[in-house]
Amino acid sequence: MTSARFPGPVEDGRRAPGARAAARPGLHHRVEGPEGRPVLVLGPSLGTTTAVWDAQAPALAQLFRVVRWDLPGHGRSRAGLLGPGGTVAQLGRLVLDVVDALGVARFRYAGISLGGAVGTWLAARHPGRVDSLALVCTSARFGPPARWRERAALVRAEGTGPVADTAAERWFTPEFAEGGDPAVRALTAGLRAADPAAYAACCDVLAALDLRRDLARIAAPTLVVAGRNDVATPPAHARALADGIADAALVELPRTGHLAPVERPAAVLAALLAHFEPAGHSPANWYSPG
Repeated sequence: MTSARFPGPVEDGRRAPGARAAARPGLHHRVEGPEGRPVLVLGPSLGTTTAVWDAQAPALAQLFRVVRWDLPGHGRSRAGLLGPGGTVAQLGRLVLDVVDALGVARFRYAGISLGGAVGTWLAARHPGRVDSLALVCTSARFGPPARWRERAALVRAEGTGPVADTAAERWFTPEFAEGGDPAVRALTAGLRAADPAAYAACCDVLAALDLRRDLARIAAPTLVVAGRNDVATPPAHARALADGIADAALVELPRTGHLAPVERPAAVLAALLAHFEPAGHSPANWYSPG
């Protein structure tokens, strides 16, 4: 993989000196890890922010230049970046704006749910940019469009509160949701803070999304990770991805819901490290589960 050497630390979306500016105001993003290392882009699930990768980012940043980004209207990304009737292509181009502004030619990519769909689109439509791909608790088609249109209408009318009230049961197994982990409360609070119009526009993306015919175009080495207890994207969705992408590997995690990186942080980290391992690095040297 070829990647730019960054002139210096880049945090919270500030460009390195000399980096090419994006064509339009871009997504909020965080950049972590040593200069000159392979770039790994991490995409979030609908309703979450860069914090959904907090458990993995420190270890990943020991080996990679990690770039985490927020969806429009989530975290610190502006809501106006995506309007009604948004598409996965629009989100994919916003991510390309981020890496272009950082001077990155090629990158590894891992994404959860909607963030995973963005990675699928990037790998299929811009194969020269994506060196390796990990799709976590995601799908090529997220169920009947009517479900997402109904949720979009609800949020436009009543805000994100109603979906935040039931988020934990969609995101996690009951045991984890009720177990007192502070991440559950923090992520739910982040969803309540999301801009309703932008959240609804992301629902529009999911309503229109159908990447099933794009899977055969993906040539990047691909890992698919599923939670066996995921009610949002059940394991059958992951198996369809793995069957549709040539030579894709599939890992199914037991006792795991939709936000697998939060509920099973060590297992997801181990799977990502094994898949994205840079040449010349041995897992025994840099990761010890525990």
